[in-house]
Amino acid sequence: MRRMTHGMTKATAGALLLCVAIALSPQDAQSADEPDWLPRPVAKLQGLDKVTARISTVTVPVGDSVVFGTLHITAQTCQEHPPTLAPESAAFLIIEDQPPDEAPRRIFDGWMFASSPALNSVDHPVYDVWMLACSSDSTAGQSPSAGKN
Repeated sequence: MRRMTHGMTKATAGALLLCVAIALSPQDAQSADEPDWLPRPVAKLQGLDKVTARISTVTVPVGDSVVFGTLHITAQTCQEHPPTLAPESAAFLIIEDQPPDEAPRRIFDGWMFASSPALNSVDHPVYDVWMLACSSDSTAGQSPSAGKN
């Protein structure tokens, strides 16, 4: 009887070791083929006009520019993590300030991350802009005032 118990203990230890090895092994081959980032066609940003205290949602199709106050915002790319990873959206943006009767001046050129709005922020006396998310939604059919407060 003692021998059988000893054999069961080895079997139990072997099964436990197998479970630990599986848990510590890299993810299965299917998820290894999954990309870390998925491109999306639309960047959703929020803008704050510090003078009026109005917050607006700014939707920028990738490859296009939109105007927010005196800012011209261009989204070069917008990407997000797949659902199997921690939520994150990032966009590469170019933001130029063009007050009336002045030449445009680039005030931001780089990545913005939705989870870290202060990491790369826009330095402007009147406007703040930060990343909300990437989207595959089209802006077709929305009114010009959609998303504005």
